[in-house]
Amino acid sequence: MKLVMAVIKPFKLDEVREALMPLGIQGLTVSEVKGFGRQKGQTEIYRGAEYMVSFLPKVKIEVAVKAELVERVIETIQNTARTGKIGDGKIFVLDIEKAVRIRTGETDAVAL
Repeated sequence: MKLVMAVIKPFKLDEVREALMPLGIQGLTVSEVKGFGRQKGQTEIYRGAEYMVSFLPKVKIEVAVKAELVERVIETIQNTARTGKIGDGKIFVLDIEKAVRIRTGETDAVAL
């Protein structure tokens, strides 16, 4: 089992969610986050004054999947979230040692 974590632009969230559904993804976790990458934020102009925005708003999606689905999930997120502009985001993949469904006690892949 793997945890696919993607940090993407907020306006791409619905598109990514819709694209993941045909793969059999039954659930995902979404968090509103702020951060910066190589672009180190951006300069904004507000009422004629220029100021630096250090942390840009992003959305973090976390999806627990069976190992055999990982490449398809990554490809789907990458193709759907890509705008071709700086700040499109990142995808991280982590191992899941154990998963437990609290209500039923089911474990590992069955719990997903």
